[in-house]
Amino acid sequence: MLGNIAGARQVFERWMSWEPDEGAWSAYIKLEKRYNEFDRARAIFERFTAVHPEPKNWIKWARFEEENGTCGLVREVFGLAIETLGDDFMDERLFIAYARYETKLKEHERARAIYKYALDRLPRSKSAVLHKAYTTFEKQYGDQEGVEDVILSKRRVQYEEQVKENPKNYDAWFDYIRLEEASGNVERVRDVYERAIAQIPPSQEKRHWRRYIYLWIFYALWEEMENHDFGRARQIYQECLKLIPHKKFTFAKSDSSFEFVRCRTLFEKQIEWNPSQTQAWIKFAELERGLDDLERARAIYELGISQPSLDMPELLWKAYIDFEEYEGEYDRTRSLYERLLEKTDHVKVWINYARFEINIPENEDDEDEEKPVSEEAKSRARKIFERAHKVMKEKDLKEDRVALLNAWKSFEQTHGTPTDITNIEKQMPRKVKKRRKLEEDRYEEYMDYVFPADDESTANLSKLLQKAYQWKQEQGNIS
Repeated sequence: MLGNIAGARQVFERWMSWEPDEGAWSAYIKLEKRYNEFDRARAIFERFTAVHPEPKNWIKWARFEEENGTCGLVREVFGLAIETLGDDFMDERLFIAYARYETKLKEHERARAIYKYALDRLPRSKSAVLHKAYTTFEKQYGDQEGVEDVILSKRRVQYEEQVKENPKNYDAWFDYIRLEEASGNVERVRDVYERAIAQIPPSQEKRHWRRYIYLWIFYALWEEMENHDFGRARQIYQECLKLIPHKKFTFAKSDSSFEFVRCRTLFEKQIEWNPSQTQAWIKFAELERGLDDLERARAIYELGISQPSLDMPELLWKAYIDFEEYEGEYDRTRSLYERLLEKTDHVKVWINYARFEINIPENEDDEDEEKPVSEEAKSRARKIFERAHKVMKEKDLKEDRVALLNAWKSFEQTHGTPTDITNIEKQMPRKVKKRRKLEEDRYEEYMDYVFPADDESTANLSKLLQKAYQWKQEQGNIS
């Protein structure tokens, strides 16, 4: 209003020294942009991303450079973002934005390299949208080989996660090896075989070794038949014989066709012998899923969660829910959450249920694009938070209630309005110190939560009782 830009800048600088929220930094940047002070705005962005290094803020900086800078500066920002965030804080949105920028410049090989770099480093649970974006990219700008490479990359990440979670999952190793053999990359195939045979069974029982031995056999056969490296094949057989306990193994067992019927039989016997073993159910279902038999996988999960004495039922439920969500069966996923909530009121289940609702794409065409969360999705998530809060209030689950309110507040800060945020903040409890009696002359101090809504209800009840007492006295005086 006064045109005192230097004065405004001084105020902003004092404000920035307190490292305020993102809105304050954005306002400062807008000031400099209005007066075409792009170098100053650039310097503010550098400080802004140091204080708030979330991926969305790096993307804002890159878009600023796209509008006001050069392609070199845009690439420099994205490169700095990837370096700063590192493997632990990588986000698929950053790579999608970077790749799409290169695509706009018709730098298709650069874009492809960015997608592949990200897919090799991000776990499958954090890269679903990235996979779909890459698939769309290859369909538009790639050839048949490129599309097949996308599919291979997606399955490669899936198998990497499986063997990382359970290195002794030999069925997952077999699936991974078959994938790499189909790709035709000799070094990749050899690397997976070497990693697989390094996973020696934990005991010397024959049943543990039966599946493991086939890894060695197929490795040797592959070197002999595909690579014609007879010396290496012979070396593999010799190393295998050294490992086997008591020299019980003979190569007469090695038929060249791998039958998954045997795997199924092994799993069936395992769960028949010990139906409480959660990991066995998960591995069995994953085997069927790897064979693209989704109905069999689903039936195994259903049978597994019906067992009365699972050692870790929460893991099996999570695996089943993740399976349905990954397959895009959102109604089935929702039904599973509802069934699980009939068995437990754990706060994490409620929070994950709400998060699931806001992550559902509105339609299949939008799955590969980053779209704003719809009001309908926000409404569904809020209803779940409200249901959870009511249950925890009724059951007096104070710690869980606090955790839920914190998650709800975080949700509103991302997706809600200032009014929504204020409404949740009004429900946040305060900590108070209380005393409780242990024995006749002993007391203990402890911390408790007092919720504003509960205080209000108690106050209203006290007023009601007071009025009832006054009415009773008045009736007695009249008589």
